[in-house]
Amino acid sequence: MIRAFIALNIPVFVKEKLFEISNSISQVNDFKWESRNKLHLTLKFIGDVEESSASVIANELSFLESHHSLKCVLNGFDFFYRDKKPVILYADLKVSNSTFTIVDEIETRLEKYSIKKETRIFNPHLTMLRIKNDIDINFVHKFKNFTFEPIVFVCNSVTLFKSELHKSGSKYFEIKNYKLKELEK
Repeated sequence: MIRAFIALNIPVFVKEKLFEISNSISQVNDFKWESRNKLHLTLKFIGDVEESSASVIANELSFLESHHSLKCVLNGFDFFYRDKKPVILYADLKVSNSTFTIVDEIETRLEKYSIKKETRIFNPHLTMLRIKNDIDINFVHKFKNFTFEPIVFVCNSVTLFKSELHKSGSKYFEIKNYKLKELEK
């Protein structure tokens, strides 16, 4: 069995800018920040599948190459909560409507392989930090109230990844990458 997911790849300059901004807000190093190379927008978490199914799924996802690149905007931070406690700091991502179309098509196409449709509404975001312990409320307020010039960018590829869980954290391995068509000018 492998653990798989589908992700929209974020350009390197966006990742660098995002971490530059977050470092300017807080220099707290007690947390396990996501690494820049793992920053992505999850389009579909597949979960555990037979390794032999990965190539079938990879072929099914070839439809992605008929879609155009996706416009995105980052313009703030927020938190996901569990039991009223912040557990994930994320960068809020605004995406073009075609992103939602792609997510819907992925869900529909993978259903025929007994991969259940996601019941939650697609919420585009980039996970920056997973919070394991209690956190100072000032840290939360700093990020929630921080404003910056929106970062506008285009994503031009999607990847089917295998994720391996290790004590040091998860490691991602590309199964297949799909190039999106260039945006028409």
